[in-house]
Amino acid sequence: MRTKTAIYPGSFDPVTFGHLDIIDRASRIFDHLIVSVFVHSDKKHMFSVEERAAMLKTALKGRKNITVDSFEGLLVDYAKKKKTNVIIRGLRAISDLDYEFQIAAVNRTLSPGIETVFLMPRQRYTYLSSSVVRDIAHFKGDVSKLVPAHVVKAVSAARRGK
Repeated sequence: MRTKTAIYPGSFDPVTFGHLDIIDRASRIFDHLIVSVFVHSDKKHMFSVEERAAMLKTALKGRKNITVDSFEGLLVDYAKKKKTNVIIRGLRAISDLDYEFQIAAVNRTLSPGIETVFLMPRQRYTYLSSSVVRDIAHFKGDVSKLVPAHVVKAVSAARRGK
């Protein structure tokens, strides 16, 4: 029996409840979901790739059809390596639409068999992004309603420089 695998790529810096909502929903649609931390060397991150992957693994513990990975380079090359042609992307608001459509079109140009599936998070997460979490944390705000408890601890430690 053939299984259908999809990749949900992102920086996940840090993982939020919005990410987890998309992951939950995508994992019900696809037989196997690879949640992959994108390594972007030009971007300043709060957490290392290893820390972000570890936070994802903790948040997704016990979920049978989800694996956590990381990659550097072109997403279409990574998808070929993982033997899938489906990319999951979240759309929070209309402002995401133009950017995400551009990326999907470029990916399809680079690899014509690539399909991008867009999922909208639940309404309560439409404002939520890792950037928002980092900004709130920077000003010592409470992020406990935005991220899992283990991520709250990691954000607090990172803010203190530990």
